[in-house]
Amino acid sequence: MANPFYTHIQSALADANLQSALDANAERRLRVRLQSYASLPEDVHVLRRRAHELRARTIAHLEQYLEEFAARAAANGMTVHRAANAAQAQQIVLDIARSHGVKTVAKAKTMVGEEIGINAVLEAAGMEVVETDLGEYIVQLRGERPAHIITPAVHLRRQDVGQTFHEKLGTPYSDDVSALTETARRELRRVFLQADMGITGANFGVVETGSLCVLTNEGNGRMCSTLPPVHVALVGIERLVPTLDDLALLLSLLPRSATGQKLTVYTSLLNGPRRPDEPDGPQERHIVLVDNGRSRLRQSPLMEALYCIRCGACLNACPVFREIGGHAYVGAHGAVTPYPGPIGSVIAPGLFGQSEFGQLARASSLCGACREACPVDIDLPKLLLRVRAGGVDLPVQDTLPTAKAAFPNAPRQLSLALRSFVWAARSPRRFALAQKTAGVLSRLAPRSSGSWLRLPAWTGWGYSRDFPAPAARSFRQRWQAGIAGEEETVSPQDLQPVQVIAEQAPVEQPAPESRLERFSRELEALGGTVQQCTEAELPQALAAFLKSRRIRSVLAWENEHLPEEVLDAVRAARIRVEHTYRPHVELSTRARPQAGLTAASGAAAETGTLLITAGKGRPLTASLVADIHVAVLKKADIYATLAEVLRREDVQQVSAAVLISGPSRTADIEMTLTVGVHGPREVHVFCITEGDKDEAQG
Repeated sequence: MANPFYTHIQSALADANLQSALDANAERRLRVRLQSYASLPEDVHVLRRRAHELRARTIAHLEQYLEEFAARAAANGMTVHRAANAAQAQQIVLDIARSHGVKTVAKAKTMVGEEIGINAVLEAAGMEVVETDLGEYIVQLRGERPAHIITPAVHLRRQDVGQTFHEKLGTPYSDDVSALTETARRELRRVFLQADMGITGANFGVVETGSLCVLTNEGNGRMCSTLPPVHVALVGIERLVPTLDDLALLLSLLPRSATGQKLTVYTSLLNGPRRPDEPDGPQERHIVLVDNGRSRLRQSPLMEALYCIRCGACLNACPVFREIGGHAYVGAHGAVTPYPGPIGSVIAPGLFGQSEFGQLARASSLCGACREACPVDIDLPKLLLRVRAGGVDLPVQDTLPTAKAAFPNAPRQLSLALRSFVWAARSPRRFALAQKTAGVLSRLAPRSSGSWLRLPAWTGWGYSRDFPAPAARSFRQRWQAGIAGEEETVSPQDLQPVQVIAEQAPVEQPAPESRLERFSRELEALGGTVQQCTEAELPQALAAFLKSRRIRSVLAWENEHLPEEVLDAVRAARIRVEHTYRPHVELSTRARPQAGLTAASGAAAETGTLLITAGKGRPLTASLVADIHVAVLKKADIYATLAEVLRREDVQQVSAAVLISGPSRTADIEMTLTVGVHGPREVHVFCITEGDKDEAQG
């Protein structure tokens, strides 16, 4: 019987559409990641090392952090469950659903959910489970599994999506990305409005505050964690961070590595269920902390894999993933893993078994691109070699396996070649002789297209890599010649022209930006707008704006949370003002507020981000359900950095706080950016300029 792994590889390599899609994804992701790194306030390598040390410290003291997190989350009113394995996690979620008579589940993207197969369990119990992330929704309709951690439908063309919607939803065929996104927005709105339970993952759990941090660009994560009466978060036990400052560090790296953003559109900090005086939010919030092999992985040589923050950067950088895609990563007997790519080739054997998934580690050139891309500096090539050498069965210390045991599952010819290399490399004399022999052969062997040797098909990858010609003289020989005082011979071909940089006049540096200027520039780059005004000017300016957009109804915060006379001016413009969102009304009449009007508790200048907090008279849905979100911000509440915003007392005192960076957006269909998925299509800020802080601090 053919190995399903190699069968999938051959199929992927023969699929021209898949190759084109993977190339486009990799090129764009790599480009925007590098561009976004350039905006970091510190050197990216310093931040990556700091993040690595943070993750190492967290995993080293994981049990202590788990106890502290669970205690604080429970004190906040959340119900915390511990699941040792997938079966326990499935039963916990099923019991919660049954106890509330759940019929419809709105589910946001969660890798843990994919890992434990929660959809099938709930569906078998008679419940409707609908994926609400656009990419996940598409692959669910097609009966497929996600092909990428971040971009689940990366393998599909817009024509494929159009045909799927036509067949499954009965809509007229279209391959226009905006039209397809609008179809998904319309279809999934019904799910959000009538869902009895929402399921999400969580990117992080903050030990210091007992909070969940959920990142999403489309707004579906906010919908799933706000509208249904019950919210369940599936969280791997390794996804903890000790403090809010640590969270700020990881938030500066994860979005940049995943999608090239400085911050995701929505960063939700969930501290508990709805408080008695709050107008919206779930009545119950459950956290399911899932182990499912992570404790075993923590005690293995693959422990460093638990540092992963699921950005998907290693997939985008990997030349092998770029060729074969996520669906090719299957076990020896056809078992599937939700974790593809370099990190998946380590996590899958570590969590689900070496015998089934150990072969995935051979899907790597060991070029090191995955480590270079990793925002927390995981040494993935080292971990891949450990999997090849036996993975979780090795002692924690680095060991060099015997030649016979090093490559037990490799093809016969490749195994012989690799064993020969190991034999030569274990002896300095044998290795030196091999180098000399290779140098002689390199001068005798014919060259083709500048390469010395093409790797044959039995390597497992075929003719995909050229082997460079060995140097005529090894580094060892050149080093010894230098010590002996011999004159090194340099050929004309070795000489490279020296670029002379002409002396330039000093460049005049621009004047430093104020916090307001920086905030405005960043938000406008995201598609939002900022209009400055005085408090006295605000009521008429805001009413005039709403009237100019032909707004007839707004969902607004109550008077005490907005500057005086604002709502009076809105009503005077014959615009209906409501303070409570009623999903059942929209479900029955399709009448929804056209705009949401809120205040902003704060803002981060460095990312163009608004802070919106829950509370009495402050419905979070006002910033979520309407097509247009209008926020009133005081200039005095603009902070320089995200870390400063996270340290505001009200972030920790409310049931939920949301960081908003522009309108809702997605690029799940052919990497085409589309604004307005589930959240607002527009974000407008009216900034009151009185009450400045000391601008010198900004």
